[in-house]
Amino acid sequence: MDLRKLKTLIDLVSESGISELEVNEGEDRVRIVNSGSPVAAGQVVYANPAPLQAIAAAPVAAAAPHAPAAEAPVAEEGFVARSPMVGTFYRAPNPESPNFVNVGDTVKVGQTLCIIEAMKLLNEIESEKAGVIKEILCENGQGVEFDQPLFVIA
Repeated sequence: MDLRKLKTLIDLVSESGISELEVNEGEDRVRIVNSGSPVAAGQVVYANPAPLQAIAAAPVAAAAPHAPAAEAPVAEEGFVARSPMVGTFYRAPNPESPNFVNVGDTVKVGQTLCIIEAMKLLNEIESEKAGVIKEILCENGQGVEFDQPLFVIA
């Protein structure tokens, strides 16, 4: 794909406020994800259908300062439930419903803690340990990364 087209697509995503754009042209596929950061216009991932090798064109340094801040509050004792995927964190099945869990709730193994939306699929994240929710480390609607701490269960 032509670099001028890529630049135009990146500008379109950053100016329009959309969160994601995917374009297929022959065997080439380009997916641009707007990170919401004013520094980085978006993230471009190139992939061919057969070997799913990806190359990120956005600077990784923009995401690095957020990782230590997210893990700093996990000083409390207990099991840390982590995100099994990249996606958007939701505490309830829909905006009108009550949250799956709140701080102080007792949970059982297999009980739904939250939903992570990834590529328009809603994935229920279940508790791996029984205990009491001590801390919820993500905000509703927040983007989460793979292996990011979500809950502290003691």
